[in-house]
Amino acid sequence: MNWQERIIIDPAILTGKPVIKGTRLSVEFMIDLLAQGWPEAEILRNYPGITREDIQACLAYASNTLHAERV
Repeated sequence: MNWQERIIIDPAILTGKPVIKGTRLSVEFMIDLLAQGWPEAEILRNYPGITREDIQACLAYASNTLHAERV
C-alpha cells in the first residue's frame, strides 16, 4: 500500500496533521475509530467520502511512522 497517494500533510489543513486526501479527516481520527472498535463497514457508512483503500492508507501511514520511530 502506497499511503503517499492517499495521505497528505498540508499546514493549511488541520494545522498540518496527516489527512485523507480531499477530506478534513485525519489519520489520527481514523485510527481512533478503529481502536474504539468501529468496523470498517461502519466507518465507510458514516463517512461516504472515503474508501476502504483510504482506511488501509491510514493504517499503512501509522505503521510506517511507528517503524521509523527511534527511542
